[in-house]
Amino acid sequence: MEPKKDAYGQEVWAFFQGKKSYEVIERDDGYIDFSGGAPTYFAEFKDWPKIQKQAIKYAKGKVLDVGAGAGRVSLYLQKKKIDVVAIDNSPLAIKVCKKRGVKHAKVLPIEKIGSFKPNSFDTILMFGNNFGLFGGFKKAKTLLKKFHKITNPHALIITENVDPFKTEDPVHLSYHKFNKKRGRMPGQLRIRIRFRNYIGDWFDYLIVSKKEMKEILKDTGWKVKKFIDAGDHIYSAIIEKE
Repeated sequence: MEPKKDAYGQEVWAFFQGKKSYEVIERDDGYIDFSGGAPTYFAEFKDWPKIQKQAIKYAKGKVLDVGAGAGRVSLYLQKKKIDVVAIDNSPLAIKVCKKRGVKHAKVLPIEKIGSFKPNSFDTILMFGNNFGLFGGFKKAKTLLKKFHKITNPHALIITENVDPFKTEDPVHLSYHKFNKKRGRMPGQLRIRIRFRNYIGDWFDYLIVSKKEMKEILKDTGWKVKKFIDAGDHIYSAIIEKE
């Protein structure tokens, strides 16, 4: 990734250096939002959302931390003496991971997940709504099959997502209709990250309901073991092999 395009990494790097940091999310219908940004990516375990504290208990064996960001999850697992590999497509985020003490961190986009050898991991972690990194229905199925190959027989995927239908905001409801007209899933976002004068590339980010998640998992070798609810539109999923 070109440094100019690594807007996400730049905001993480700025926060790591003690500078002002924020995250602008631009959607392809012109909608602009500000996320929690970098502080969330550096949060200590005590400040994690309750559902993440519950879900992380299922992590076992060798762990792959997908979309590791600043390494908060990997660092927590290392303290628990759990072997973990952190990956992210942002070179600067991985640089921060290493500087913060993550032992095994590498620049790797989720699309290259098949580069790991079969049976390499016991747990795949996708925190911070990172189920969204699957991008779309077909791509999710393809990547889940690759996840199946690189994990052991009793492996788990621990992930988190947002139910797109739990909203009454007319702007979001209109976007659902916009997506359907384009043959996309209602919650299939087309977004890019902006920070200062850095602008990332457009990418698909998938948010789905529990029902949609189950549909995506069909014929991939995975199934939902358990859902953990936050009490609103956010939920975690513990996914196991069939």
